[in-house]
Amino acid sequence: MSKVDQEIALFIVFCIEQYKTAKGITGEEAMSILSRYGVLGYLTEFYDVLHTQGRQWLLAEIDEFINNRKKEERQ
Repeated sequence: MSKVDQEIALFIVFCIEQYKTAKGITGEEAMSILSRYGVLGYLTEFYDVLHTQGRQWLLAEIDEFINNRKKEERQ
């Protein structure tokens, strides 16, 4: 695994842990939600920008991303 791949993996783990804690859910529940709405792919694809942001901003961004995906499902 390259250094960049390791950094991306650590960033994703950080986001999962922060999301889990913020929502008061288990890691399994967090993974299910983040996988269902494609958040993990989003975090990977836009790592270069996202990893420079703070925890609160990231959590808000993840919530907004999920809400947008939910809206798309309803259409």
